[in-house]
Amino acid sequence: MIKKIFNWSSSWTGTIVIVLTIIFFVAQAFVIPSGSMKNTLLIGDMLFVKKFAYGIPTPRIPWLEVQVLPDFNDNGHLIEGNRPQRGDIVVFRYPHNEAIHYVKRCVATGGDLVALKDKHLLLHPKEGNEYVLKNYDQKSVVSIMGKMWVVDPYKKDHPGIHNDETVQNNGYNPQQLFDMMPIQIPEDEFFMMGDNRDHSNDSRFWGTVPYKFIVGKPWFVYFSWDDNKEIRWERVFRTVESLEQDMIGKEFEIQHEKGIY
Repeated sequence: MIKKIFNWSSSWTGTIVIVLTIIFFVAQAFVIPSGSMKNTLLIGDMLFVKKFAYGIPTPRIPWLEVQVLPDFNDNGHLIEGNRPQRGDIVVFRYPHNEAIHYVKRCVATGGDLVALKDKHLLLHPKEGNEYVLKNYDQKSVVSIMGKMWVVDPYKKDHPGIHNDETVQNNGYNPQQLFDMMPIQIPEDEFFMMGDNRDHSNDSRFWGTVPYKFIVGKPWFVYFSWDDNKEIRWERVFRTVESLEQDMIGKEFEIQHEKGIY
């Protein structure tokens, strides 16, 4: 019996079935093509995406994007699972073209209010004022018309989030980069933004992402090279969390050298 299984798995048919099973249900390889998530994820990072992080998406044949099974649950998932949380980096299908995959950070979930003022992200969680006062540094909280808003709630824990000082509100750049009136996120949808805030095509421009388009979350970088095809060995086999910890450590060293505590 074991010999039959081995022989089958060694055949072309067995190999294809095993590979597709892994891609459908466990992990799929993606390459970061743009700088919208810099400095957290870099152009040339090749990573495996954990397909079961938010349930099991309805299987599709990679590259062809042919759906293998019907969408039984009408939510894009064969097995429903956890939803993305605030601060998660998420891989999802672009709502206006399902064949295209995006990777962004989830900055607001269903029921939250989100806004922008002078490039600063403002978040009023659906849990309300008391939740904000208990869970966020009061130095980053402002009160506007009776609601407590958290200013730039993710920058402290995710140092890759940054703005480009050269991008100015001079009438030539999109206004969505600078200011956005408060919007409430629909239930089971998510507001996504790139960490490279001034160079990211995200929910500020085309809206929220329903759960049905959620694919998974980055697992680890299995290979990485720069524009000159030089391998970034320091990023190989690293999780996003460990790369962020490196950035936090470097930032602390810089502040220590400057005498900032």
